[in-house]
Amino acid sequence: MRILMNLPRVAHRAFSTTTKQLKNKVPEHQKLFQEDNGLPIHIKGGTTDVLLYRITMTITMAGTCLSLYWLLFACLPRSKKD
Repeated sequence: MRILMNLPRVAHRAFSTTTKQLKNKVPEHQKLFQEDNGLPIHIKGGTTDVLLYRITMTITMAGTCLSLYWLLFACLPRSKKD
């Protein structure tokens, strides 16, 4: 019961405390992405972006090949067994 009595005070304290001011990193990212270094925009973020891009393309190609395989399999006539 004591916990319920203290709940409004704890909730007020949690929402009224100040947080650290985070540094605005948007200008740094804008410089990075607007730089003319010959890379496409989806790879300019670094190693993580390149890895995500390659994984996405691998999954896309595998899914396309698998879909085409099953489409071809569905189009072929079934052999009749007597």
